[in-house]
Amino acid sequence: MTDPVHRNPWTRREGRVVYDNPWMTVIEDAVLTPAGTPGIYGVVRPKGLAIGVVPVDDAGHTWLVGQWRYPLDRYSWEIPEGGGRKSEPPIDEARRELAEETGLAAEHWQELIRLDLSNSLSDEQAIIFLCWGLTEGEAAPEETEDLMVRRVPLSEAFRMVAAGEITDAMAVAALQRLELLSLRGHLPAGVRIA
Repeated sequence: MTDPVHRNPWTRREGRVVYDNPWMTVIEDAVLTPAGTPGIYGVVRPKGLAIGVVPVDDAGHTWLVGQWRYPLDRYSWEIPEGGGRKSEPPIDEARRELAEETGLAAEHWQELIRLDLSNSLSDEQAIIFLCWGLTEGEAAPEETEDLMVRRVPLSEAFRMVAAGEITDAMAVAALQRLELLSLRGHLPAGVRIA
């Protein structure tokens, strides 16, 4: 029996691909709306996962990555993040993304949060990890990335979120989740906030 509160009120009549490239497909569906009227619904379907990492060193610092975000036409401070292949384990993609953007490797990993990003127009999902027991190395950003990397106390990253200086959805959610875990005394052994 279907729960009437959680039933799908949309009817998909037909769909077509209106755009496709190596990173995403855009679908336009002919639908019946929840009110029963005809309409259209466009959906962006990324071909990868959004992967993010909050690295924490022994002193309670993290690394932020700054870059110009083309769609926003402005600079953005974020956690290390990027696209991950759906064909690979998310933890492996997180390790790769962390090393690529910061040069860091980590001994300990824990999933921090899963998100549905912009769920009114996209089915993009994000998986964000916390990692610690860090070793520094050389970053190797992609050719599309002109990055600035900053090591800051976690308390400074939390302040930046609260002040609206960090607005990236993945970074905000991950840092607030980490701050909440800290306030509730639920940080993993070996992770501290500075």
